[in-house]
Amino acid sequence: MVLVGRVARPHGIRGDVVVNPETDFAGERFAVGASLWTRVAGVVEQVTVARAAFGGRRPIVGFEGTSGVPDAERLAGAELRVPEDALAKLDPGAYYQHQLIGCRVETTAGVPVGEVVRVEGGSGASLLAVAGLSGEVLIPFAVSLCPTIDVERRLVVVDVPEGLLEVNQPAPPARRRTGRTKGTA
Repeated sequence: MVLVGRVARPHGIRGDVVVNPETDFAGERFAVGASLWTRVAGVVEQVTVARAAFGGRRPIVGFEGTSGVPDAERLAGAELRVPEDALAKLDPGAYYQHQLIGCRVETTAGVPVGEVVRVEGGSGASLLAVAGLSGEVLIPFAVSLCPTIDVERRLVVVDVPEGLLEVNQPAPPARRRTGRTKGTA
């Protein structure tokens, strides 16, 4: 199941909720009649969109069977998911974020860098957040810097400029002076 949104809060008195979309296809995912899955109080349930309004960045959605504020409050904070096979096919060279998260990252020379823990930014300027031994590093998700992306093998090969991977390495410890010195303040 793939995350497509999160219920932010109730909206109005009819049982509608504000949804924080986690998809580029909000119009499709939250259209009237769309089926989503959620887990509320440990119980997985399928919900069907009965009403939807797309006035701003966040859709306002009403589900079948929700008719008042208590129903909407019960959903607050819930994740909304769809089966992975319900996702649209993407053009070659395009990837869903969940396909990249968990991929190991290595340089073109085969040196391990770490693992993708999240993807930041939108489709125009995405960054791979990679957790490695020396901390987290952000790598621009561009064809020139990520020449090989193999989601089947869970591998991203990077060809990054010198120094980019060392940005988050801890600074060497300061040298301690021994003995007495004279100095001015």
